[in-house]
Amino acid sequence: MSSNALHVPVMLQRCLDMLAPALERPGAVVVDCTLGLGGHSEALLRTFPEARLVALDRDPAALELSGARLAPYGDRATLVHAVYDELPEVLARLGTPRVQGILFDLGVSSMQLDEAERGFAYAQDAPLDMRMDQTTGISAAEVLNTYPPGELVRILRTYGEEKFARKIVDAVVRERAKEPFRNSARLVELIREALPQAAKRTGGNPAKRTFQALRIEVNGELTVLERAIPAAVAALAVGGRIAVLSYHSLEDRLVKHVLGAGAETTAPPGLPVVPERYQPRLKLLTRGAELPTEEEVAENRRAAPARLRGAERIREEVAP
Repeated sequence: MSSNALHVPVMLQRCLDMLAPALERPGAVVVDCTLGLGGHSEALLRTFPEARLVALDRDPAALELSGARLAPYGDRATLVHAVYDELPEVLARLGTPRVQGILFDLGVSSMQLDEAERGFAYAQDAPLDMRMDQTTGISAAEVLNTYPPGELVRILRTYGEEKFARKIVDAVVRERAKEPFRNSARLVELIREALPQAAKRTGGNPAKRTFQALRIEVNGELTVLERAIPAAVAALAVGGRIAVLSYHSLEDRLVKHVLGAGAETTAPPGLPVVPERYQPRLKLLTRGAELPTEEEVAENRRAAPARLRGAERIREEVAP
């Protein structure tokens, strides 16, 4: 299976342009925290011939495919099996505590969506797995079959923003008592039957929000992201840049908060002169979140929900 054939990188040129001022310097190091099938990483290596790449992914299958794709770049590319909140440990092992560029392309990769046996897609019947790293952790089926009803409701409401979480969970609990959940088609059908008619006529597939919620829970995505974005900002050298592609409001809200906080003064109100240690650490590179163009969405429907935010590190931390 070719990684090139499976993957169209989202907002690729805009990401390259955003990171360019930091990566055109000799000896620059850029981290792709979400390697996936390597589309963004390959473009970074090609566009910035003096840059060195460190790429992380928790999915061994993605690392294998991307390794073949990036092999022509030799030792300029270092691929690491790791979750992106492990970035500080990875950089410490490599002896590169500060870097010039960092890219996150959050969400599910094309390979994970397109390979039915991974269980991410609600449009085809498959085992309810949803683990990005199938060597560890619990599956979506285990979550559905074992979590208490109240916890399932919380997950669907919080991670899926599902208004009918209680109706869906009540149906899940009734059905799992008869037979444990194993495959996605049964869950999709249950959701269709549980929702009111009006809710099924808007917003695309009615299972979308539940599948998103289960995927986030199985992979601990938001918990990991809460640690990863601050760690990435801390790893940037002065003049370094970070670009983050999000695909739903929960991710985007978290990224907005961390980058926005870094771009504000932390001085107590009323100071006539703001000391250096209270000055902003970041300069925002986007006004709000940038969206893909209509042309890109027409070519790649998976780009439609993308939201891009970026920032530049403008000063070091100053100890009190």
